[in-house]
Amino acid sequence: MQDIKVFASDIRTHLTETIIPFWKGLRDETYGGYYGWLGYDLMLDKKAVKGCILNSRILWFFSNAYLLLGEKNLLEEADHAWQFLRDYCVDRENGGVYWSLTYDGKPEDLTKHTYNQAFAIYALSSYYDASGDEEALELAQGLYHLIETKCKDEYGYLEAFNVRFEPEDNDKLSENGVMAEKTMNTLLHVFEAYTELYRVTKAPEVGENIRFMLDIIKEKVYNPKLGRQEVFFNRTWNSLIDLYSYGHDIETAWLVDRGLDVLDDAAYKKRIRPITKEITKNIYDRAYIGHSLANEAENGVVDTTRVWWVQAEAVVGFLNGWQRNPEHSEYLEAAEDIWEYIKEYVVDHRENSEWFWAVSQDGKPFEKPIVEPWKCPYHNGRMCIEVIRRTQNVA
Repeated sequence: MQDIKVFASDIRTHLTETIIPFWKGLRDETYGGYYGWLGYDLMLDKKAVKGCILNSRILWFFSNAYLLLGEKNLLEEADHAWQFLRDYCVDRENGGVYWSLTYDGKPEDLTKHTYNQAFAIYALSSYYDASGDEEALELAQGLYHLIETKCKDEYGYLEAFNVRFEPEDNDKLSENGVMAEKTMNTLLHVFEAYTELYRVTKAPEVGENIRFMLDIIKEKVYNPKLGRQEVFFNRTWNSLIDLYSYGHDIETAWLVDRGLDVLDDAAYKKRIRPITKEITKNIYDRAYIGHSLANEAENGVVDTTRVWWVQAEAVVGFLNGWQRNPEHSEYLEAAEDIWEYIKEYVVDHRENSEWFWAVSQDGKPFEKPIVEPWKCPYHNGRMCIEVIRRTQNVA
């Protein structure tokens, strides 16, 4: 186990010398926002669609990079992302955020997905914290009320809608041969978004909906017999498939712990913390193999692909596990070990690149895009920010 300050310093260098410059370089000065596609061959497509999730996550990233580092140029990047989201991503007629836009800012995929609305709230709340822009907070609050009135039933949060918020098939967040009416993934990111909104507003109704989601996680999503979360569900939270998503479980562990910190409700901490502790232990025991995290297991068959975001979430999740339970030094060792793996195999060391999408079990990169609507600085940038924040006051 290396000195934690060395670990954090190494990650700070990666953030400031690799991730931040790379994403700054994707800024579109002509049409706004950030370019939506960089192929594996490092060829930039300036006319690719611009995913609204991609641009929300970039807004979140630069806002938090500014809050951490205090450099004015980072706030300027966040301002650029905010202007694009405000002026193009929001449907001013029907409400909500589109799924994607053309390169020059015209609506391309009109789907209104709860997941997408949540990421806009997450980004806007952080941007408000960074900039003090009241219009951004008002938009975040408006999207919150939209989710609560149009994207929710008595059992929880629904998924996909057309442009007028009429329900449609959830093909964007369903995988593995099922069509899910509810997903652990969307629930987690609504929780994450509301946590950030509550952090900057302390609005009681937002806090109550965080409690509502914590109850769902405990009673419906978490499977105590298997010590894991289920992934895809029907409307009333019956699981549709035997799937164990290692990355989502370790991400859930630390995001829920953070949500509990922000909510600061002693009763919920007592109820939920045993679950996040168990999830962390089980991921360490079951998925941490070969200095990295495997992807998932369907019907007990492990997918050994090493996906970029899964590794990033594992670093934060294991660091969080150690901080909550310092007697488990193996978690800190795992976080540091996975970071070394990331540096060797997942970071793309070619000039003007960032991280590979995924590598095989033996470390060979998949020929997938470096940037596309799902590939952004949210997971790896957040990993850097979280590690730096969490180690600043460690002796």
